[in-house]
Amino acid sequence: MHTLDKLRHTIPALRISTEQSDLAHYGRDWTRRWTPAPLAIVFPADTAEVQALVQWARATGTPLVPSGGRTGLSGGAVAANGEVVVSLERMNRILAFDPVDRTLTVQAGATLQSVQDAAGKQGLSYPVDFASRGSCTIGGTIATNAGGIRVIRHGNTREWIAGLTLVAGTGEVMRLNRGLIKNSSGYDLRHLVIGSEGTLGIVTEAIVRLGAPLPASKVVLLALPSFDAVMAAFVEVRGALGLQAFEFFSGDALRHVVAHGAQDPFAEMHPAYALVEVDSIDDAEETEMLAVLERCLERGVASDIVVAGSDAQVAALWRLRESITESIAARTPYKNDIAVRVSALPAFLAEAEALLAAGYPTFEVIWFGHIGDGNLHISILRPEDLAPDAFVAHCEHATDMLADVLARHDGSISAEHGIGLVKKPWLARMRGEAEMVRLRGIRETFDPDGILNPGKVFD
Repeated sequence: MHTLDKLRHTIPALRISTEQSDLAHYGRDWTRRWTPAPLAIVFPADTAEVQALVQWARATGTPLVPSGGRTGLSGGAVAANGEVVVSLERMNRILAFDPVDRTLTVQAGATLQSVQDAAGKQGLSYPVDFASRGSCTIGGTIATNAGGIRVIRHGNTREWIAGLTLVAGTGEVMRLNRGLIKNSSGYDLRHLVIGSEGTLGIVTEAIVRLGAPLPASKVVLLALPSFDAVMAAFVEVRGALGLQAFEFFSGDALRHVVAHGAQDPFAEMHPAYALVEVDSIDDAEETEMLAVLERCLERGVASDIVVAGSDAQVAALWRLRESITESIAARTPYKNDIAVRVSALPAFLAEAEALLAAGYPTFEVIWFGHIGDGNLHISILRPEDLAPDAFVAHCEHATDMLADVLARHDGSISAEHGIGLVKKPWLARMRGEAEMVRLRGIRETFDPDGILNPGKVFD
């Protein structure tokens, strides 16, 4: 009996597709570097079907690739070697709200936007946020411990996950932490699963914590003369105001966004920009904000400033930051997503810029990121006259040198996108052999047959 015939016989109700359009769509993520070649796409409806699927995969030796919104940038959801892709898009329901615990129980295929909206309907918030909120899924954000634009205030996804339902690679269903606030009964396996990129099990449900509504805020765009000024502005603002977000992008990044259709709020281009969102609940806070901005101008930290005066202006300013990835997509950028301690950012950036300028003087490099948590995104744009394979080879050599700089600064090769296929060659350099041995041992415990997302992270 053919492999898929066995699957149909084992789980008769399971929706299965082998349509070429589905294979191409669900077999890739945003990296676009690998040709998708899955055996099939399956669409389970609940945890029981996922469990039966994993048990079938163990029995038949069929590799599985879990799939959420496929907005990842590290190749973590790529299926290029005959795997079965497990799309969780049908498992997208908000299951329960607990007003006492302030939690939502949601299926893993629910989008971030739908969870935020469900929280808002209860007068609460789920504050983890990023530009792909309308298409990324809760399961995917858990798989990569995604951060986004408000980590400085609210932390990463990890801080907001109170419980998980996991189908491990053994085929067992595990309920991890069960929504508890305090739980010291042994190892917290929930935190092993968060950030594991689908290599330990498939998350089918999550209990997410909710917070108070986000306070009223003001959004400000600072035009800055240099990256050093970005850091000076960060220190100035953080010391006096309640920061919700502090985002950086280069002048070249803004140039691409404007060419993509956005409106430049300034009369001239500047080397760097900081998009700042701060608490502005009362007149005293607003007065203090204006005083801080005035000091930035007087001291030459900022060259110009725009304060959003309406919701439309807030959206327009945020568009400048959130449209960067879309605006450069046609140039098939090679992306690095790195993290260092905030205090190490200036020294790291100086070394990294010098390295890229010396080694690849003709490549255009776009810089942006989350200054408040030490996370920089580095996008190298492919020249039109350079073949994709040659371009990737050049960029991987650059990343190899960049990894040495990161190691000197005790940094990470992946801040929030995961390792996937793209960053796998450099993981051991960041973690060390002793850690790598333990990581592989953990994976073998959860997935002894290696059927879950094989080839990703550290195989």
